[in-house]
Amino acid sequence: MAAAATLRPTEPLPLPSGLSLAPRLKLLLTFFRADLSVRPVDEWQLKSALLAFLRDPPLSLPVLPDSDLSVRSLPDLHKRRREEPVASGVLHVRDLSFLRPRSRKGDGEAEGMSPEQEEEKYFQWRSSLVEKLAGIELNLEGVKFQMSVEIPPSDDFRAMKKSWENFYASELLSSRNPVRKIAKRPDTIILRGVPSRWFAETRISSKASTLVTHTIFSTLGKIRNLNISSDDEWGAKQDGSNKVIISGLNCKVWVQFENYDDFNSAVKALCGRSLEKEGSRLKVDYEVNWDREGFFRNAQYEPVRNNLEERDSLAQGRKKHHTSRIESDHRKRFRD
Repeated sequence: MAAAATLRPTEPLPLPSGLSLAPRLKLLLTFFRADLSVRPVDEWQLKSALLAFLRDPPLSLPVLPDSDLSVRSLPDLHKRRREEPVASGVLHVRDLSFLRPRSRKGDGEAEGMSPEQEEEKYFQWRSSLVEKLAGIELNLEGVKFQMSVEIPPSDDFRAMKKSWENFYASELLSSRNPVRKIAKRPDTIILRGVPSRWFAETRISSKASTLVTHTIFSTLGKIRNLNISSDDEWGAKQDGSNKVIISGLNCKVWVQFENYDDFNSAVKALCGRSLEKEGSRLKVDYEVNWDREGFFRNAQYEPVRNNLEERDSLAQGRKKHHTSRIESDHRKRFRD
């Protein structure tokens, strides 16, 4: 539990089943026309110009491969107004080693820097990079584009924490709240866009397993309740269409922790990281959020009694949702 609580922003977090949370910075890019040109958007040219800008001084981002920047033009450009965006992109900065404390000359020991100081250094660098990139103008053979930059809400821990503090503060002051004097705090995270097969039992099923998922998230804190469901809408959302191509590829996970501190540490560890698996080149950018609706207070769910029962339900296709209520005195059953 202490590993997640003291995790530094540039430090990876190993998880069971060969998984790990790898630190990275993700920025959402939006491109607008800065002139009266109506020429089509050349994605390759736009990407090449932006890569050159990022690799050269004054930014000089270290180790930025071409694959960490994606640019694509938006559909129906001829129908868009002048002030509307014409292209979008995603920038990943995965090598954050330059932000870690450096070793002192001679003794090989790292410079003294607390996790709080390293965290502050990371946020200052991130803010500085966003300010430098926001509003830049790219000139592509006479065609000008202006770029805006945004940090995904799912990656901004400080903004997310402020959102739940404001939410419960307003709820506390609301006259509709019958227990006005009792302050509440969140305890449940929602994770979307994770591959189901990474949370499945190897060589048994490709669907996410409650037991495997519980083992993985127990690294982040003590779990009270857990729920898993298929998330077919995620692929369509990322593709920009409304069609589900293949069902069951991704899953959506609700995790309720036993206390607020574990919840807070888990959200902090999940923000600003990608999920990776040993032996796979895939780097998964999931979406993490906190539960405003009180899923486990409102939903009807059944406790999972043993692993065999879950396998039977998967084989017979009786359940699309795999839910569990996991109490501290039931942990021995998961070891059996």
